Amino acid sequence: MRKTGLAMDILTQKKCQPCEGIGKSIETQMVKEFLRQTPGWTVVSDGKSIVREYVMKNFVTAVRAISEIATIAESQGHHPDIHLTSYRKLKIVLTTHALGGLSENDFIMAAKINELKFPLKTQVC
Repeated sequence: MRKTGLAMDILTQKKCQPCEGIGKSIETQMVKEFLRQTPGWTVVSDGKSIVREYVMKNFVTAVRAISEIATIAESQGHHPDIHLTSYRKLKIVLTTHALGGLSENDFIMAAKINELKFPLKTQVC
């Protein structure tokens, strides 16, 4: 477990690189390694993006979370697709559009988003 914590620290300390000139999307083995370092994120079936979903405490909490994610995205120059549905269901999708797939940038953002603490719904309706 400690290795994962250290690996997360490494990703959270990195800065996203400009997408121009990165080359190509990362290989499947590297995706698997980065997923171990970003708990809660899964690869979408086409393998070109990662996703995490939250059920927030309420609408205001969801909007605040979007704002916090947007601040990080702007500072990193790497922007997720954010979907808010049913007033508190928040879905975050990361991909590197310029590559048509995944890059280390996506996992850096995922790790930084994982550091945020959101009030989540605790009871099932």
